[in-house]
Amino acid sequence: MAVSSIVLGIGMVSVQAETLTSTEYQVKAAFIYNFSKFVEWPTETLSGDKPFVIGVLGRDPFDNALDETVSGKTVQEKKIAVKRFSKVEDALTCNVLFISNSEKDNMAKIIERLDHLPVLTVSDIGRFAEQGGMIQLIVDQNRVRFAVNRAATDKAGLKPSSQLLKLAQIVTSR
Repeated sequence: MAVSSIVLGIGMVSVQAETLTSTEYQVKAAFIYNFSKFVEWPTETLSGDKPFVIGVLGRDPFDNALDETVSGKTVQEKKIAVKRFSKVEDALTCNVLFISNSEKDNMAKIIERLDHLPVLTVSDIGRFAEQGGMIQLIVDQNRVRFAVNRAATDKAGLKPSSQLLKLAQIVTSR
């Protein structure tokens, strides 16, 4: 039985090969939460008493893993709310938006619609970061890794921390 470790910031999660499918999205949920802690948003984006919103666009692959991962946690002293969306227009005020594989045929339109908005886009769709998405989650040899498109984060006014970037593969848009 192969066991791989995933390290992001101060968190570490083990993934067993035969349970990768069920635990894959638990691990990805932990990554998304950690991305939230290691990205700086424009000040006005997090002002007021609104919660920090992590959204899922399209079919939700997490089951309850994302909700459980962020339950009782905060980002920059804001409670986290997880919301599901079927249309990108409803997700424009998210802080983080996971774009589900069910939306891969609409990906270019979604990225274009979110262009310049301070919404951290995350997905596990192939070549997501190369096509203008911000963070792509990649499973490679039973390990979850990620790629960051710095041009996309810069355009949105988001600043990934140096700790996050040290662990990332940096890609450019095509």
